[in-house]
Amino acid sequence: MSANKSDTSTGRAATVFTRREALALGSIGVASTFLDRTRAALASPAPALARPQGGGPSGNTRAKRVTVDGIGIEYELIGTGDPVVVTPGGRFSKDTPGVRELAEALARDGKQVLIWDRPNCGGSDVSFDGASESILNADALAGLLRVLDLAPALVVGGSAGSRVSLLTAARHPDVVSKLFVLWISGGPIGLASLAVHYCGGSATAANTGGMEAVAALPEWSEAIRRNPDNRRRILSQNRDQFIETMQRWAAAFFPLPGSPVPDMPVEDFQRLEVPTLVLRSGQSDLSHPRKTSEQVHALIPGATIAEPPWPDNEWLMRQQAAATGEGLFANWPALAPQILDFARRA
Repeated sequence: MSANKSDTSTGRAATVFTRREALALGSIGVASTFLDRTRAALASPAPALARPQGGGPSGNTRAKRVTVDGIGIEYELIGTGDPVVVTPGGRFSKDTPGVRELAEALARDGKQVLIWDRPNCGGSDVSFDGASESILNADALAGLLRVLDLAPALVVGGSAGSRVSLLTAARHPDVVSKLFVLWISGGPIGLASLAVHYCGGSATAANTGGMEAVAALPEWSEAIRRNPDNRRRILSQNRDQFIETMQRWAAAFFPLPGSPVPDMPVEDFQRLEVPTLVLRSGQSDLSHPRKTSEQVHALIPGATIAEPPWPDNEWLMRQQAAATGEGLFANWPALAPQILDFARRA
């Protein structure tokens, strides 16, 4: 990662932090009902995942591990050919249903597909060092592509993965050959809910019970189960500094003026030179508003926008299916024809 790039991003965040922090904290207050609902959901047991056996920290015999900027990253390579990387959303791992299946579909058409666990996900290390969690993950992805000699790659991402993919292209253009993004998070309701979901619970737990309480949260259970050293990493955090980090990461979810995406000022979109395909979000999707996808398309020079291979209410149906144990990304293999067609274009 370029020191200048990092310094620029940090300084820019500092310039607007007071305003954005106020917006974030105000939205968190307004979203108290959502927070209560989120806490209740976190308190309920999540659908059980098969416990991997053998291999590295996560026990996944197919996974490999490499250190990027001091952070242990778990990854897999599937197939041979031109490189593609797939990044899902949330803090879901590469093993969440639909991700591997998409990778395998792409590999059958001559692609070498990287699936990976971002910092704070799956079998990778937890880290709280980034200016924001999305920037942390984008810099990790760029480093991973370089270490594995896969750059430049076709970068595919959805939901949080779309944000990470956009930031990777903006901050590290040398590692991205093409960009394919869908389910782009945005809008006041969607982004306020992310600030609460990713940061509110951990900050509250640290404030009331210290880092032991953070390590006991269900949201960190998979990261600790699959990589037991993550418990030590969480407990080693200074409580007050950790709370300040959560405040800063929450504030980062509120975009700079004119931008639809956190951590991406308008000029970063306008500097993107890689071929980009944006899938239009469903009209019924409040987490990834249609307006946000259309704004991103309009801001990136030469970008293409296309309809997804599913109905308008796909996200709503996926949320309902997830409540019964199905994956949010279970239908992602249906993206393969569009991704492959996009990859073949000049």
